Amino acid sequence: MLKVDGLKKWFGGLLAVNDYSVRLEEGEIVGLIGPNGAGKTTVFNLITGVLKPSAGSIKFEDREITGLKPDKIASIGIIRTFQNVRLFGGLTVEENLRIAHYTRHNYRLYDVFLSSKRFRKEEEKLFSDVSEYLNLVGIYSFKGYRAEDLPYGIQKRVEIARALISKPRLLLMDEPAAGLNPNETEEIMELVVRVREMFNLTIFLIEHDMKMVMGICSRVQVLNRGELIAEGTPEEVQNDPQVIEAYLGRKRVA
Repeated sequence: MLKVDGLKKWFGGLLAVNDYSVRLEEGEIVGLIGPNGAGKTTVFNLITGVLKPSAGSIKFEDREITGLKPDKIASIGIIRTFQNVRLFGGLTVEENLRIAHYTRHNYRLYDVFLSSKRFRKEEEKLFSDVSEYLNLVGIYSFKGYRAEDLPYGIQKRVEIARALISKPRLLLMDEPAAGLNPNETEEIMELVVRVREMFNLTIFLIEHDMKMVMGICSRVQVLNRGELIAEGTPEEVQNDPQVIEAYLGRKRVA
């Protein structure tokens, strides 16, 4: 589904991502881990068009998407969530989802002004979809609340619901468990697995919570200083000497 080859990103004299590659198959959950500053979010920003690669190729379903703008990438089915929740704080939960849904509407501006049959039909579908996705993530009762007034754990679910209502085929999740307590993390793990099965989603996630990574990912990649140093099953990666060194540092020599 996703094929990335030789990706590089320079920021001035700093090489933030160096020769990064990945293959994602349909229906997989793949994890991307590494120490802080390893380049993980930069990889996501490159794939989703927030940043333009200095070199390399990104293909989605055999279509070259390298350098496309974020809205074009979202329109073909690549949607992301963020490490720090990025909701419209002054809008309600329902309004946040409605905005995301409009990337998929099929009417024109004149349909709005004329309140055409097509517009009314789309709006009915919108209300139905908003309710469906809020129920799916377990926050329907919060639909009238302003996003900024909600607890952080609920805001995380709003962001996931907003991503899902855009009907992604590939979902990139940047630290979905960040800032959550153990119970909330367990619930997010269950939710990620459930939506993958329901929508046949391919999911690529960055996460520091190793219990989550090891619990739901079929494969794991490890970045360190912008370079891919390991890839394999969770068990293989967990026991890789380079990964242990990257996280814990070199052993002191007596």
